[in-house]
Amino acid sequence: MTYLSRIRIDPSRAESRELLASPRAMHGAVIGGIPDPSQMDRVLWRLDTDDPRCPLLFVLSPSRPDWTRLVKAASRLGADGDQAATREYRPLLARLAIRGEFAFRVTASPVRNDPRASTASRDRKDRRAPRIPHRTPAQQLEWFLEHALGWGFTIPDTHPDPAASGPDRPSPRSVPDVRIIGRSRHSFTEGGCDTPVTLHTTTFEGRLLITDVVLLVQAMLKGIGPSRAYGCGLLTLAPPRSQSPHSAGALK
Repeated sequence: MTYLSRIRIDPSRAESRELLASPRAMHGAVIGGIPDPSQMDRVLWRLDTDDPRCPLLFVLSPSRPDWTRLVKAASRLGADGDQAATREYRPLLARLAIRGEFAFRVTASPVRNDPRASTASRDRKDRRAPRIPHRTPAQQLEWFLEHALGWGFTIPDTHPDPAASGPDRPSPRSVPDVRIIGRSRHSFTEGGCDTPVTLHTTTFEGRLLITDVVLLVQAMLKGIGPSRAYGCGLLTLAPPRSQSPHSAGALK
């Protein structure tokens, strides 16, 4: 069984601010809610900060989690309503079908392999080719669109507003219905190493059209792109007209 959770984070609390500032710290907090340590590699999470007064943490886990410790440490004390909500994920996956259309959101780490290191990597099989982050919005969008088919979907074009055209203005041009709504850079150390890890993340939001259900389910369960332990890769879907494709719709 797979579960999707949403946890409300209170940024006024000291521990919350530490978690919000560090993907490494948040990763530790997420893993603390997973009962079986052997499942750590199968856990995905994403932090949505649309409302800075109430950031939302989403976690996809292969078993039912226990967020008691995280809620006690980082959610609003004495608040009404559920500070953590968990739902089974399979009912959503069962609704996926070819040509199905959904709103989506995902935070990813767009990268490319360094071609200059290709030969060295082949000679030293114990090392992967270094990954170079795509830094500009244009490069990041291109990376996302190039990989979409491999994740089981395409991005349909937007529907231009006819009212935007006129006798002296050309008709608006259709473009893929995806946009970047957030870009971040984090630097932290891991595993006792002195050399810091630098992570560039990009949050994409838009509309997708399913082309391969098997590939899409795989992408949703395993994540897309690298740096999945640090808040990247979790793709969530919602009805295309949902006002919150990343939050409420993802848990319905």
